[in-house]
Amino acid sequence: MRENLSLKAFVVLMKSSKSVMEHVKNNIHSFDMKTSEFTVLEALHHKGPMTVKQISEAVLIGTGSMTYVIDKLETKGLLERRPCPDDRRVIHIHITDKGTQLMDEIFPRHQQAIENLFHDITPKEKKTIIDVLKRVGKQ
Repeated sequence: MRENLSLKAFVVLMKSSKSVMEHVKNNIHSFDMKTSEFTVLEALHHKGPMTVKQISEAVLIGTGSMTYVIDKLETKGLLERRPCPDDRRVIHIHITDKGTQLMDEIFPRHQQAIENLFHDITPKEKKTIIDVLKRVGKQ
């Protein structure tokens, strides 16, 4: 019987994804943060103010759970809610100075941890991985 390369690619992708996510989760926990908190702060830090819906779409967390995460980060003084001046129904989430200082401190260490995961992979191979995974994701 022939080897099913699609199935093998799927299994390797899933195992690799699990391993990478475990490394990332451990790295984020070393900052005394939950992954969901870190991803929200990271999105706001790099993209600027967003609505809850925009954050939810950016970090792939449901809006119901997002409210809880935002509440926790707001309590810690890392972000704040501000009403939209053009539409009072819309609330924008902003990272605070304290949140920015925290991300400026921990994000480079997080980025280095990810760099370490990919240290044996050439830039050309990384581009290939990105291209292939994008094509798989579009299916």
